[in-house]
Amino acid sequence: MSTNRRRAGLAGAAALTAVLALAGPAAAHAEVEADKAQALAENVTLTFVSEAESASAGFREVRVVLPEGIAPADVSLGKAPKGWTLKTTADGYVVGGPALKTGVDAEYEVKVRQLPDADEVAFKTVETYGDGEISRWIELPTDGEEAEQPAPLLKLKAAAPGATPVAPAPSASPAPSPSPSANASVSVSAATATEAAEKKKDDDGSSTGLLVGGAIAAVLVLGGGAWWLVKRRASATGG
Repeated sequence: MSTNRRRAGLAGAAALTAVLALAGPAAAHAEVEADKAQALAENVTLTFVSEAESASAGFREVRVVLPEGIAPADVSLGKAPKGWTLKTTADGYVVGGPALKTGVDAEYEVKVRQLPDADEVAFKTVETYGDGEISRWIELPTDGEEAEQPAPLLKLKAAAPGATPVAPAPSASPAPSPSPSANASVSVSAATATEAAEKKKDDDGSSTGLLVGGAIAAVLVLGGGAWWLVKRRASATGG
């Protein structure tokens, strides 16, 4: 009788343990927390943790796709593993550097200029290990069912009264330079003006030379005619 009761007690305990395990939340392999989890909050520090699962290599980098309402230019790196840096991408950023030791979780912080006006935001995450292994935590819950590889989710409180979206961050852009066509037009105009001036100068010089030459020729002709006339008169008188 005591043996049967003991077996029944063990079976009940095992069943209860199984039920509790199934009812409990699934282990989070990538998660995010905020120091101000509120819609439209400004200068928010987000802390990301990626749980190490590989038994052969450590994390090398973590890529995050930002939710709508957060621009890559509005994110800056805070605390991070030694040697890790942040590089922005078209839809988010990549944090990485020297591979961590095997079994060490990847934990880092980023500062966000402002959170979007939403109830929750998802940060799809792709983790890469030193040996090339990749883990993707990019799935979103559908129809109330938990995803197998869920993206880190951050639930936000309602925005504070009077909170509004800030203006987009100014982006540095080089000063506009004159268009090539404008430069070309200026150069051509200048060259044309110079050429015209030189041509006019040459024409003026040529005209002056012709006038001087013509005057000299006229003087010579008149002088020769006068000499011939004087000589003829002299000959006639002598005769």
